[in-house]
Amino acid sequence: MPQDHEPVIAVLLPCYNEELTIAEVVRRFRETLPAATVYVYDNNSKDLTALRARAAGAIVVREPRQGKGNVVRRMFADIDADIYLMADGDGTYAPEDAPQLINTLLTERSDMVVGTRRGVSDDAGRAGHAFGNRVFNGLYKWLFGSDFTDIFSGYRVFTRRFVKSFPAVSGGFEIETEMSVHASQLKLPVSEIALDYGRRPAGSSSKLSTFGDGTRILWMFAMLMKETQPLRFFGAFSLFFLASSLFLMAPVLVEFAETGLVPRIPTWVLSVGLLLLSMLAAVTGLILDSVSRGRAEQKRIFYLSMPSGRAERRTGAIAPAAAKVAPGKTPRAA
Repeated sequence: MPQDHEPVIAVLLPCYNEELTIAEVVRRFRETLPAATVYVYDNNSKDLTALRARAAGAIVVREPRQGKGNVVRRMFADIDADIYLMADGDGTYAPEDAPQLINTLLTERSDMVVGTRRGVSDDAGRAGHAFGNRVFNGLYKWLFGSDFTDIFSGYRVFTRRFVKSFPAVSGGFEIETEMSVHASQLKLPVSEIALDYGRRPAGSSSKLSTFGDGTRILWMFAMLMKETQPLRFFGAFSLFFLASSLFLMAPVLVEFAETGLVPRIPTWVLSVGLLLLSMLAAVTGLILDSVSRGRAEQKRIFYLSMPSGRAERRTGAIAPAAAKVAPGKTPRAA
């Protein structure tokens, strides 16, 4: 719906033990986007993250449920704005790049813009992280499409209708993957911008666990595929059971054709059981595919019912840049 005001911008910073960097990150965002409101959601930090963020001028809220996904879900539910900019509080994303991300959101009429990290597949802080980025990004393209090249980037800008239509069921770092799948499933307009990715300062450590978070992300991939592509998901099981059944059934049938006897009854029973499992998986996939299509249509309709939040003027022109946001306008806490 056309609006006659400039966009209200909220900067969202989920944090856990970032006392070394959060004050500087908040200060730079306030200088870069003086009309925006900076929110820091503290996720049970054991240090002075909340105190330093509040002293730097941010609105600080505590989220007791541990995990980035829980924090993002709370932020999206609490904050009412036209444009949402999400970054990390560790200083690895440059606040000076924020106007470029917001301007792309407005000019490209996208619902999400992702700041992809230059060189992240070569060096993500650890060799295991770099390898994981390459593997998971390739797996995402194979499973869900080629809309994104860096599904784990935490530097993103969203419209209001993306935020308010996003279900956000993840609890941890896999939340970015869920955002990407949500956009791919509904075929939302998205954009990417390659940005420089900084390093943490001395004394600050990453909260990522190479194997623990990698396992959770793989599980999230499987769950999201089951929810969004059930025919493909259960079809894979159906083909596996069918191939196993035929492998075990073939020699029994050959022997029966030659002798008229079925001496290996257990093998025959197992092969028939696998064949039934194959048929059951195929039928399950067909039924759930219809359910999934209906859910996707409902989500799409709800998404379209929300205002985009791009602050289109009555003339239809789009606000050209974040720098023109009217001063003094702040998001309203829901």
